[in-house]
Amino acid sequence: MGMDSRIEIKVTNPKKVDNVVHPVGQGHATSASSPPQPSASSPPTDGQGRQQQQALEEGLRHSHGRGRQGRGLIDYMPFKNWVPWLIPGFVIANVVVFLISMFINNCPKHSSSCVGRFLGRFSFQPMKENPLLGPSADTLEKMGALDVIKVVHKHQAWRLISCIWLHAGVFHILANMLSLLFIGIWLEQEFGFVRIGLLYLFAGFGGSLMSALFIQAGISVGASGALFGLLGSMLSELITNWTIYANKLAALLTLIFIVVINLAVGLLPHVDNFAHIGGFISGFLLGFVFLIRPQFGYVSKKHIPTGYIVTSNKPKHKPYQYILWLVSMILLVLGFTFGLILLFRGVNLNDQCSWCHYMSCVPTKLWNCKSQQAYCESIEYQNQLNLTCISNGKSGIYNLSGESTSQVQQLCTKLCSR
Repeated sequence: MGMDSRIEIKVTNPKKVDNVVHPVGQGHATSASSPPQPSASSPPTDGQGRQQQQALEEGLRHSHGRGRQGRGLIDYMPFKNWVPWLIPGFVIANVVVFLISMFINNCPKHSSSCVGRFLGRFSFQPMKENPLLGPSADTLEKMGALDVIKVVHKHQAWRLISCIWLHAGVFHILANMLSLLFIGIWLEQEFGFVRIGLLYLFAGFGGSLMSALFIQAGISVGASGALFGLLGSMLSELITNWTIYANKLAALLTLIFIVVINLAVGLLPHVDNFAHIGGFISGFLLGFVFLIRPQFGYVSKKHIPTGYIVTSNKPKHKPYQYILWLVSMILLVLGFTFGLILLFRGVNLNDQCSWCHYMSCVPTKLWNCKSQQAYCESIEYQNQLNLTCISNGKSGIYNLSGESTSQVQQLCTKLCSR
């Protein structure tokens, strides 16, 4: 789904007293609004001194004209603007993985009704099987889709990460990659590739973890959890860096509106809204950890020229920023730890929360959510599969003959719909 992140945020003009710098020794405080006055004890009498004075005044005039924020002799340095390359690299990687999955899928070999058959091995599965124009569920499972049964019983925890690089079809990857470009490039320009790369991966992991705790039948793929993590981090970044923004309320309301709209779309059937919610919560907390900025008026000593002192002695961060950082770190560690413990113990959180399934799908007259509520427990014994539907308690025994995940899901759906 598309998420528009083009939000105009202005930086508040700094107070002139915040970044005022005095030369060491006698003389007046020097600022950008008035040229520096020569010290009474050392007037520039020779030609070299006059040239240095003129060069300094000229530099101050240019410095004052460049920025929108009134600056002191120490120019109010804007935050470093990084050149984005990681997010475009992520987009390329997702596209390459999708092409590999289509090549491995090889629809003409297994079906006579492929869509776009002229594409050869890259043709799509029949529309009735995959309306998103993509590979089969079996192929996605082989490539690393999130399959809770394999994660829990076959110790394939790597699927919690690999699934965020897979997509179910052309429409799916197109929507996600456009959203990633709009959101991710701006964040990488502002905070760099290390922070945004870690945030993307951890948020994607958080989305997969929450999805696995609530949707334990079928498979799940997509970068939506990581994308919602980036969106959540934008909201927490605005909160933790509150003092440097001018249009605070407008930016906050705009972000909240975007979040609400995208989460509302997740209430439609066949959309894994649990991954969205888990990714958003993870990204929101990670934003307080990774995207913290110095408060207004703080001047780093490494930017002070030799012979000048700073009159402002503000600490780098405000107390509330440290508190948010600490609380977020604690919640992240506890959340990931307890989530993994519950997952590997085979806990289905729907058993503990009778209404939680409505967070991913709300039934209406236009559609139902039965496919989202088909949860089965499976036991393999002596080449037989014993399935038990959790919602109605009905069970069935089937002979194992290499059933794929999609075939097991079909058997589970039949049990739960009886």
